[in-house]
Amino acid sequence: MIGKNATLVLASASSARARLLTEAGLIFSQAPAHVDESVIKDEMAARGTPPEDVAMALSEKKALKTGAEHPGTVVIGADQMLECGGRLYDKPMNRDDARRQLRALRGNTHRLISAVCIVQEETVLWRHVDHARMTMRNFSDGFLEQYLERAGQAVLGSVGVYHLEGLGMQLFEKVDGDYFTVLGLPMLPLLGYLREKGVIDS
Repeated sequence: MIGKNATLVLASASSARARLLTEAGLIFSQAPAHVDESVIKDEMAARGTPPEDVAMALSEKKALKTGAEHPGTVVIGADQMLECGGRLYDKPMNRDDARRQLRALRGNTHRLISAVCIVQEETVLWRHVDHARMTMRNFSDGFLEQYLERAGQAVLGSVGVYHLEGLGMQLFEKVDGDYFTVLGLPMLPLLGYLREKGVIDS
C-alpha cells in the first residue's frame, strides 16, 4: 500500500527528472520502461487526440509497465510533448534535425506539455498534466550554430533541443508557466500528492 514505507520508482531514464526528485529529497530507484512511443503517438495523432492526452497516455503506459515489473512499488511515470502551430515535435535524431527544429521554433511561441502519474502495479492512483508557454527570440543563424556547438549532444535528449536551466535560456524572450513543468516533471503537485498519502513528511 502507498504510505510511509512506500518504495518509489521513477519509470524514466531522464537525468533531469531524476535530479529534480533527488534535489527534493526523495529516495527512489530508476527503472525506465521501454515502450514504442512512436506507435502510440501516431495512433493517437491519427484520431486527433489532444497533446495533453497523448502525454498522459504515454506517462501511464510507461508507469504501468514498470509497475508490473516491480510489484509492490509506487511508480512515477512522466512524459512531455512539444506543440507549436498545431504540430507535435519529438526529440531530434541528430544535429541536422535539431537545427531544423530550432529554426521552426524561433520567433514563435510553443507549448511544453508535461504529464505525471502515480501507479501501483496495474492501477493508476493519480494523474496531473500542466503546460508552459515558451516564446523563442528571433536569434540569428550564427547564434544557432554557436548554440548547437556549445550545447553539444546533450540537447538531443530534449524534446525542445534546450535545457532552460543552462545555455538554453539564451534562446528565449519569454516563459509563461511553471519552471518544473518546463523541466519535464510538475514537482509541486507531485510532492503534494506524496505528502497527502504520507509517502513524504507533511
